[in-house]
Amino acid sequence: MLNIIRSKNISKWIDNNRIYLIFIVVFLLATAFAPNFFNLFNLTNILRGASLGMMVAIGFTIVMICGHMDLSVASTLNLGAILVIGMQPRFGWTVSLIAAVLAGGIVGIINGLLVAKAKIHSFIVTLGTMTIVQGIIYMYSHGSSINVTDFALADWIDKAVIPLLPPRVLITVIAVALFEVFLTRTPYGKGFYMVGGNKETAWLAGFNTDRYLINAFTISALMAALGGALFSISISSAVPNMGEKGVSPLMIVLAATIIGGTSMAGGKGSIVKSAVAVIALGTLFNGLNCFGTGYEVQIFASGLVLAIVVLYEAFALYKQDRLRGQRPELLKELEDGRFKKI
Repeated sequence: MLNIIRSKNISKWIDNNRIYLIFIVVFLLATAFAPNFFNLFNLTNILRGASLGMMVAIGFTIVMICGHMDLSVASTLNLGAILVIGMQPRFGWTVSLIAAVLAGGIVGIINGLLVAKAKIHSFIVTLGTMTIVQGIIYMYSHGSSINVTDFALADWIDKAVIPLLPPRVLITVIAVALFEVFLTRTPYGKGFYMVGGNKETAWLAGFNTDRYLINAFTISALMAALGGALFSISISSAVPNMGEKGVSPLMIVLAATIIGGTSMAGGKGSIVKSAVAVIALGTLFNGLNCFGTGYEVQIFASGLVLAIVVLYEAFALYKQDRLRGQRPELLKELEDGRFKKI
């Protein structure tokens, strides 16, 4: 019995830290076999590329912890990107950045109200807002890319003044750390886990569950718009269909959040682990690029990883339901003869 308990503890530890183990394995394999992978320039590029997904994963993870899903993040980050570039020539960087992020926040509030108050499933709501927002983007941009001629901010935000950490990456890391502390160290942040774990129990405990859901979707949209805006600033341009010619940002964030251990059923998740998962996927794609593979291989690899993790998560939930209510210590006492079998 002790061996069974010990093996279960080891299995639980591996499951809780799986993303760190996956990242180490992917990084070591890429370092050992991928040509021109392990150098400062390439590693900095990996973090630059991952910063967008990490920023979006912050809010996406919170929504999933609440037991829901936000499919509109890809359109919302496109909205933030297109607005900050489109408004910059007239209003400057500061005003255009604030406006772009606030526009994303409006999308999140609408999502939250429809899910919390109208009781519409989040999949349907965010699928609808994703389509509507994408249509607004195409109307605003006339279906073409938008560019600016002011490259000063772009040069600063992507210049690695600290090894591996350009300002855009540093901003993302700080945001990840702050939201992780907010979720795990503050009473209000822990309420998201309560709402996702058991909404009825959270309501009986005095939590305003509707407000939590609205806040979760609002945070998700704000961070998506901010991530898209920072990315477009770094390249001084924006396109209305970011990700259509490669791996979709939604696919990356969804895969990373699940790989990072966030439960599809809600009540469990970590922003830091989601961020590490984004970096792990970025490392995988970069390693494939070093071998000269195209986007089709990256899409296949991303889909394969997502399929494997979803199947694993489904199996883990099934196993958890079967073991619910069992107490191994009582079985041990039963074997020792402390209780009489009836």
